[in-house]
Amino acid sequence: MTGLGETLAPERRLSLAGLVCVAYFTSCGGAFGLETLVGSVGPGLAFVLIFVTPLLWSVPIAFMAAELTALIPEEGGYYVWVRDSLGPFWAVQEACWTFGAAVAVMAIFPVLFTGYLGYAVPAIGLAMHAPGTGPVLRWLIAVGVIGTGLLANWYGARDVGRFAEAALALVLAAFGAFLVVWFLKGGHFATSFGVVTRDLAANHHGAFLVGLSIATFSYGGYDATATYAGEVDRPRRTYPLALAILSVLAVASYGIPVLAGVGITTDTAIWNEDAGWPALGDLLGGRWLGTLLAVAGMVSMWSLFNGTLLFGSRIPFVASRDGWLPGWLGHSDPTTGAPRPAILLVCAVAALLAALSYGNLAVIQAVMYIPALVLEFAALIVFRVRRPEAHRSFRIPLGRIGLAYVCGAPVVTVIAIAASAFGDPSSYAELAAVLSGIALLGVALFLRGRPRPAA
Repeated sequence: MTGLGETLAPERRLSLAGLVCVAYFTSCGGAFGLETLVGSVGPGLAFVLIFVTPLLWSVPIAFMAAELTALIPEEGGYYVWVRDSLGPFWAVQEACWTFGAAVAVMAIFPVLFTGYLGYAVPAIGLAMHAPGTGPVLRWLIAVGVIGTGLLANWYGARDVGRFAEAALALVLAAFGAFLVVWFLKGGHFATSFGVVTRDLAANHHGAFLVGLSIATFSYGGYDATATYAGEVDRPRRTYPLALAILSVLAVASYGIPVLAGVGITTDTAIWNEDAGWPALGDLLGGRWLGTLLAVAGMVSMWSLFNGTLLFGSRIPFVASRDGWLPGWLGHSDPTTGAPRPAILLVCAVAALLAALSYGNLAVIQAVMYIPALVLEFAALIVFRVRRPEAHRSFRIPLGRIGLAYVCGAPVVTVIAIAASAFGDPSSYAELAAVLSGIALLGVALFLRGRPRPAA
């Protein structure tokens, strides 16, 4: 048994609104985190990446996830897709890669939280930059964020959805206030477009790997929402609609604020993870606006952690129920459906990784996510070949042309990430070590596992 579909009460399930909000904080969370993108590659390339990446990355992934969830709306999502199409060996590898990517993502959000907290409470900000004790304080604050997220997930997907609904309202209100002040002070999109085009014409060179990794990371997670399909109300109908809404909402949440922001300044001392939106708000409207954006940033990072923990904990939970991991990880609360032992494990690993920087974590996540995504698209093709007439409440449109686009566009992005990553000799050894370690772990788990027969 790998799902909760038959046991979880209807009132404990995520509704369409709840799924949209949780998915928003699985894959977006507002423009927070894009500060490093602009600072790394400049406003021109950053703006291009914000609007081109969805066409090559998130939209194809959303289509793939929508069709496969409509076909197999089970707890475990992509793990189940790979298991049922490619077999148990590749399912275990999928679990390893996605778990590694998930905990790397989870560690990012507490790291970013500390930056926004430092602005909102200057005394804490100064203490976090103190020699010797500063990094320790940052890590302790990150661990505190992880602990509160653990409590939010302790009672299941429905409660995570309620937190996400309130958080989305606050994040959109904060950026709405930012845009209103920008317009009142004479801001124009035409001016911002001029900044973007001039930067592109100047042939700006930046850290392209970091920029591309951040862009794909910012548009990732669409497939991850399927891991808790057993906890969603009418998933066959709900998922395609929720992913369509999310795709539009994410682009707007990124593109509009960034376009306004580069119209204020392109200073890299502002566009980084330590200053970012609070500093932009302060520059535009004063301390009150900066503080509002800092608070919204903390809420966003906390909610992003919650959403990632929701899907990340379901990976070891389902793999355990299939016999690949210790049995205690397969236990869940009978009332809420929360896999509490798996939640504890994921939080512990994320706490260890929270000592790393945002840029390093983003690159690690992107590289680890690539082979898992390849397996998911392989599952899509296998199901189209083996079960072409099976009922799907959603099917990728335009027939073979649509399928070729959905499977081919991410390959272009993957090749670009791989070429950038391994084209840098200084990073090759580290990335190769990470990839090799995860690959060996997946093989070891498969060899020692005792798969249980299907119920």
